[in-house]
Amino acid sequence: MVDEARRPQPAVRTFDGQAGVGHVDVARLSGYGHNRFWILSGRLIRHARAQIEPPIYFHLVVRCARALITIAGLAGLAFVLSSCDVGGLSPIFPDPVSPNGKDIYDTYAGISVVAIVVFLGVELALLWVVLRYRRSRQPVGYVVPQVHGHTGLEIAWTLAPLVIVLAIAGYSFAELQKDFQPISNQQMTVIITGHQFGWDYDYGNGVVVHQEGTLVGDVPPFVVPTHTLVKLQFRGTDVIHSWWVPAISGKTDAVPGYDNFSWLKIDKTGRWRGECAELCGSGHASMQIIVQAMDQSDYDAWVSKQKSTSPAASPSASPSPSQ
Repeated sequence: MVDEARRPQPAVRTFDGQAGVGHVDVARLSGYGHNRFWILSGRLIRHARAQIEPPIYFHLVVRCARALITIAGLAGLAFVLSSCDVGGLSPIFPDPVSPNGKDIYDTYAGISVVAIVVFLGVELALLWVVLRYRRSRQPVGYVVPQVHGHTGLEIAWTLAPLVIVLAIAGYSFAELQKDFQPISNQQMTVIITGHQFGWDYDYGNGVVVHQEGTLVGDVPPFVVPTHTLVKLQFRGTDVIHSWWVPAISGKTDAVPGYDNFSWLKIDKTGRWRGECAELCGSGHASMQIIVQAMDQSDYDAWVSKQKSTSPAASPSASPSPSQ
């Protein structure tokens, strides 16, 4: 019974006046017989595409759409970058105003040059291989030589990245270490204490600047005199914070129970912004930093004014998250 059902059945004959099945191209259908879902087979799709010609304006519409998408993307990128500039931020590393910031900038630029050279070398080699050995340049039936391996190349592309990474790591470590060691030839010392969610700057002469985090307006500036080597000593009262003013120095953590050190020496007047760079709680985004450099005479007047006013009340220590 089953074998009989598997045999080719005769064509349906006319019944009740209906027309019978016309000519059936068995040879053509046999090409799809191996595929249960022959409608989705590649041969049928290619055949259908060949039979359906898009309207003459179709390609023009596609090109216009791509052009509009590209223009919109470039306009969006330009808007984002211009917004950063208006907001006082820079999409690239800002111009350094302190020698340690200059060291970090030079390290960043040096590593970037190496990375760009490696990137361009790899991409150009890849592009050359793709164009040089593309199929259209080869004879019909051409098969590329099959290579099992090449010991020399494998050693080269293993050692080259290793040497580059070790060189970058050693260079950057040496540069950064000298910027975050406690110095002994400072002209003044400021203790910076991070708390949720702000900063305290203790000058050691009775002057304390308290910066409480806010998302509206600016905080009181941390004022330093120009042409003065200032030692920065960082502490924390609750959780880890990170003091970062990109134009001045690298990120320095304020850790409870442990002191970290950095320094700065600014040779021109101005104001520079920074932020806490360590997620420290719900008010993390409000922990802005403002550093202002003044001439010595203006700085002395500022210190006298701070001493003459009543000292700001110290903020109550925030409870530790573990409590």
